Amino acid sequence: MDTTTPPRAGRKEWTALAVLMLPLLLVSMDVSVLYFAIPAISADLDPSGTQQLWIFDIYAFVLAGLLMTMGSLGDRIGRRRLLLIGATAFGGASLAAAYATGPGMLIAARAVLGIGGATLMPSTMALVRTLFHDPGQRARAIGVWSGVMVAGIALGSVLSGVLVEFFWWGSVFLVNLPAMVLLLLLAPLLIPESRDPAPGRFDALSVPLSMAAVLPVVYGLKEIAAEGVRAAYLGSLAVGLVFAALFVRRQRTAASPLVSPALFRRGFGSAVGLNLVSAFAMMGSAYFTTQYLQSVLGKSALEAALWALLPSVPIGFAAPTAVALVQRGADRAHVVAGGFAVSACGYGVLALAGTDSLWTVLAAAAVLACGATVVTSQLTDLALGAAPADKAGAASSLLETGQEFGGALGMAVLGSIGTGVYGHQMPSGAPDTLGGALALADRLPAEAGAALARTARAAFTDGMHAAALAGAGALLLAAALALRAPFIALRARPQTPDGLECPARN
Repeated sequence: MDTTTPPRAGRKEWTALAVLMLPLLLVSMDVSVLYFAIPAISADLDPSGTQQLWIFDIYAFVLAGLLMTMGSLGDRIGRRRLLLIGATAFGGASLAAAYATGPGMLIAARAVLGIGGATLMPSTMALVRTLFHDPGQRARAIGVWSGVMVAGIALGSVLSGVLVEFFWWGSVFLVNLPAMVLLLLLAPLLIPESRDPAPGRFDALSVPLSMAAVLPVVYGLKEIAAEGVRAAYLGSLAVGLVFAALFVRRQRTAASPLVSPALFRRGFGSAVGLNLVSAFAMMGSAYFTTQYLQSVLGKSALEAALWALLPSVPIGFAAPTAVALVQRGADRAHVVAGGFAVSACGYGVLALAGTDSLWTVLAAAAVLACGATVVTSQLTDLALGAAPADKAGAASSLLETGQEFGGALGMAVLGSIGTGVYGHQMPSGAPDTLGGALALADRLPAEAGAALARTARAAFTDGMHAAALAGAGALLLAAALALRAPFIALRARPQTPDGLECPARN
């Protein structure tokens, strides 16, 4: 086999990477950009309670439901072409959302934003795969990709708070426009087109099957995290799992499946599964830390968001450090396992927090995020290296769909644990949420209200401790799995000139 050294990327490719980070940053920001804008939107557009929920959630639902479809579509029609189509849709929808005249128009615009986001995220990751053939350079580029994605989620909430403070709520959408215009101008000049040379016929039946599998599961998990375990939400999970089984069967039997089963060879499935656990940990911790800053410590929404930025600062060093360790000869399995162990330590620190432990919680969030970034960057590099270059879009979309599932699962499982401990410690008849208890405390006489508030904050903190210990256990299990022999593909292999891994030698 030809093992010629893969071509190295130059200034043009690294400039192209910077351009690709623009849509990634904005798509990840839009997950959290409405956190502080919702009150202003509610005052201006007067949506019903149901409409308000859809304004907030429709973006994530559409994004999750279409990731697999758009990743496969990019492999067929061209990833750069899909990127430009998505940028146009994202920019137009941002403009419509900014000047929405009613709740229905804003919901529709957010849905189109989700469609645009579903084209942009897998396209950016797949194009990184095709721009960087040298494995070392690709690992560094993916480290940048991972850091930007995590930073965007953290930055979105802060940006929305600042913009709403000084401008009107539509400004949180208008910030997308300059970046999208720049992307449309520069991408054709800097980014070469790439596609699957023999994609086969597009399997239209797989599209509704994939959405019917993803959406009910994501919806059920999100509602369980917010409202608790109920029959309707369990039924939603069951429906999604049934369609997931039908989707998998279709992929195994279709002549040109949306997601090729061949992708799951050479460690790709292992990478997706472990990456799901990393997202589980990140979103599960965020469920508690955001409430802790606001409801336990009494910070305003903007103050809480600004404090929450601090843990994201060391994230910028986590991925490059992991890449450097691997390139200096460290076993990638050990680096991934170490990342999981670091995140578990973050949960361990979180379990030590009291009801007035700002710096402890921030330190825990920073340690946890650094470990998760190490895991995500290495597993993403592994997965894209294991996947054939002509399937880069489908591979990217599967990774990101797994992250969506992991995040929703983390909030549902760890949130349910925390809610269970909270409910057990609260007096009979008290509200079943910390926010509800604090609102009731404000209406009670001074001493009774103060006592209820103290009890509620202590109960929430104890629930956070229990969830943190459960999260640490899950991460340590993942660390052990990363070291197991079946995950031999985690170790580096020789590369061919097109960036594909050579078969392992016995």
